Amino acid sequence: MLNISNNKIGHKIRTENYESLSYVENKRSGRVLIKLLLALFSLAVIFMFIPWTQNVRTKGMVTTLKPEHRPQNIQSVIGGRIETWYVKEGDFVNKGDTILRISEIKDDYFDPKLIERTQDQVRAKTQSFSSYESKVKSLEQQIAALKETAQFKLEQNRNKLKQASLKIISDSLDYQAYQMSFEIAQEQFYRIEKLYNEGLKSKTDYENRKMKMQKAKADMISAENKLLASRNEKINAQLEIISTQAQYRDDIAKAESEKFTALSYQYDADANLSKLNNQLQNYQVRTGMYYITAPLSGYVTKAMQVGIGETIKEGASIVSIMPADYDLAVAMYIRPIDFPLMKKGQKVRIQFDGWPAIVFSGWPNTSYGTYGGEVVAIDNFATESGKFRLLVKPDPDDHPWPDAIRVGAGTNNMILLGDVSIGYELWRQINGFPPNYYEMQEEHAEKK
Repeated sequence: MLNISNNKIGHKIRTENYESLSYVENKRSGRVLIKLLLALFSLAVIFMFIPWTQNVRTKGMVTTLKPEHRPQNIQSVIGGRIETWYVKEGDFVNKGDTILRISEIKDDYFDPKLIERTQDQVRAKTQSFSSYESKVKSLEQQIAALKETAQFKLEQNRNKLKQASLKIISDSLDYQAYQMSFEIAQEQFYRIEKLYNEGLKSKTDYENRKMKMQKAKADMISAENKLLASRNEKINAQLEIISTQAQYRDDIAKAESEKFTALSYQYDADANLSKLNNQLQNYQVRTGMYYITAPLSGYVTKAMQVGIGETIKEGASIVSIMPADYDLAVAMYIRPIDFPLMKKGQKVRIQFDGWPAIVFSGWPNTSYGTYGGEVVAIDNFATESGKFRLLVKPDPDDHPWPDAIRVGAGTNNMILLGDVSIGYELWRQINGFPPNYYEMQEEHAEKK
């Protein structure tokens, strides 16, 4: 009956006596199967031409659009010991609210009157600076007075020198006159002496003429002494000018040396004063750092340091605050093969964890429970996992995202690309080509 053997027995059986067997053998099941296969093939061919939206599926997480809207770790600028907590996890704090108070742990700042003592040092150093400043001004006035006095003294000495020069000229003329008188008296004496020897003149005339010659000689010697004295006065006047210049030069140099010494002390006092002012400002600022305040309004999410009396180091994180006002975004990561296709403004469909959705990735308009997004930033470097990050903000033309979404929640994302047929998409997936493969090739050829 099954015709699986070479020994046929069909001619020995009369099928008309068996109604069911006759019905089965007379059924045209082969034609029905062929028609069914043809119908299924036709449906498959038609299905291949149905539009399909290409997309890139990826995971992501909810974050914030701006860095300052993300959870902030509050750190201590200085080291200290925790004394008092003013908040607990979950509390809402406004900007400037005190979170905790710490005390000092460095022995350099243990003095409770450190600021007052430093202020006293600043005042003392300020007075020292003012004293040196006054001394510099006094020395400058002294130098100016010495220069003025030296000028007057030199002018006086120059006048004396000029007077001595004029007196030398006058005495020189007197000396020449007396010398001429002596020479005349001497000639007259020689003539009288000759006449006297000849007996023509009396002895009285001879003695009178000799006395006049001696007087003329004495006058000449006196005039010569006076001339020599005038010359000495001129030399003394010249020496006095040189001495005055040297004396006042030394006095001025000494005063200027004292001035520069005072300036040096003044600059040193100014430097120490600036250093003390800097220390004072640092102490005052450090005192304000004993109270850790909230830099923004938000919720205290986690305390990293918990114990009273626990010491913390400089720069150590104390608590984490989640800002109260923030703009949500989604950070998603794509494979390098899909990275060249990404651009700003690209549309994304997002399914948030906790919001059930029926997703048809190729027909986003028929997906239920997904929300629209738009790419706003694309990283140009890969993460440690070898993928590239995209930042997506809510699509203003789509439904708003749920208010209950919190930062850190997971997402399933579909980055929407071009519309193609299902057949092309299956062929692309089988060959491992990226979406928009031919468009990429055309753009590459246009660039060349």
